[in-house]
Amino acid sequence: MAISFKNVAKAFGQKKVLDGVSFSVETGEVLFILGKSGMGKSVTLKTTIGLMKPDRGEIYVHGEAVHTASEHTLAQVRKKCGMVFQHPALLDSLTIFENVAFGLETKNRERVIECLKLVHLDESILNRKPQEISYGMQKRVSLARTLAPGPQILLFDEPTTGLDPITTNAVNELIAELSDRLNVTSVVVSHDMGCALRIADRILVLDQGNILALDTVDRIKSSSEPLIQDFLREAL
Repeated sequence: MAISFKNVAKAFGQKKVLDGVSFSVETGEVLFILGKSGMGKSVTLKTTIGLMKPDRGEIYVHGEAVHTASEHTLAQVRKKCGMVFQHPALLDSLTIFENVAFGLETKNRERVIECLKLVHLDESILNRKPQEISYGMQKRVSLARTLAPGPQILLFDEPTTGLDPITTNAVNELIAELSDRLNVTSVVVSHDMGCALRIADRILVLDQGNILALDTVDRIKSSSEPLIQDFLREAL
């Protein structure tokens, strides 16, 4: 088991974002978390790696109790996890090589090139600055930087925000390809039901702090829940 949530709750003031949520993610699985804005999707990712503490409940990553972990233990957990944020968040003053190598103890050129190739980029951009490449390429460089330390779990927070449909499809296919090729576990927070239907193993739908559905793609497609039907209509 890669990730396990047991009765996890998180509130901000009077607003319950997660209200006793329980689910697990199998090793090597691609799980999509869908829901409207403010329904706890990003909070779920942040609590997974201890960036936020739950108000109650238990969270485990590869059997390690994140909810009670010390800072030292959290650092070890985070080494196993790679977070891909909405925006590339590359350092403009650094070259592409320096950005990808940022989290490496040894600035290994071969490893940087290997990770760029994994996201379908080549070494010709190594000496460029982020502002000298397209936004879509910046997104892929950001993913290469996340891959460089060799995480076992990838956490994607709205990875296709701001991308055109063609680049969106390319990034989505890349998530599926990497999950399969590297045998990593992927958790993807998204509004994109179309992508989820194409590459997810399972889909989790959050609504009002609770899990509305957690099932395979085929079963989600046959759901009669109004919110899920709304998502499905948008995917057509």
